Amino acid sequence: MDPVTLTTATGVNLFALLGTVLWTALRIGATVMVLPMLSGRGMPVRARMMITLALAGALSTLLPTPPAAAVDATTFITVLREITVGVAIGMMLRLAFEAGRFAGELVSQGMGLSFATMADPLSGASSPVLAQWFYLAFGLLFFALDAHLALVELLMGSYQTLPIGQPLVDRHDLLAAVPGFFGTCLQAGLLLALPVMMALLAVNLAFGVLSRAASALNPIAIGLPVALVVGLLLIGLLMRHLQAPVEQLFGDAFMAARGLTP
Repeated sequence: MDPVTLTTATGVNLFALLGTVLWTALRIGATVMVLPMLSGRGMPVRARMMITLALAGALSTLLPTPPAAAVDATTFITVLREITVGVAIGMMLRLAFEAGRFAGELVSQGMGLSFATMADPLSGASSPVLAQWFYLAFGLLFFALDAHLALVELLMGSYQTLPIGQPLVDRHDLLAAVPGFFGTCLQAGLLLALPVMMALLAVNLAFGVLSRAASALNPIAIGLPVALVVGLLLIGLLMRHLQAPVEQLFGDAFMAARGLTP
């Protein structure tokens, strides 16, 4: 083969490989944009781009050839479809993390720390300190349980069950799965915070009764520090048993995400 033909063939192969990587990066990039611990202001855009392209380059070699891109309505709809599927997959895992944030907000109200807020570097908004603490604990368990590897397997399975370019015909799961899993996350967050909330409620009721019996006893000066100390002790005990419910919640999140691409 002469050098001109070899260069032309190599260039065509390189452009075809680049197109495959870019098609694969659409769904993965949309997932990374929504995924906790990787989205938000805490992760630089270049780092997210590098993660997206690295995963797309690795998975594209195992996937069939995507459709050829062109400037037409079909390509636009296909791009929109890939972004929609990626956002839906990432939203499932984000809802699991929001359950931890919800539990932290409930616990902070019982401990009297609802006013202790700080700027969240992930979203840029203000949230209670305990809510961010639960959020970070969920993030550590996410990587400790190898859920990031399960995410890569989930993305690979989504391309096998729903290849690039395949239409979403009669797939109402994209509309029903997110609201359905939202109720599961609310229940999980409430159950995580319920033992600590009930114990703190008993402490607050006890100091309320004491303040009625002894009018000189200031419930704010004494009850608030005691509730804070009891709450911290209970959270320490809760952390020892946090892995099992969080692992179950992540399992439900991955199951709901797999239901998006049956």
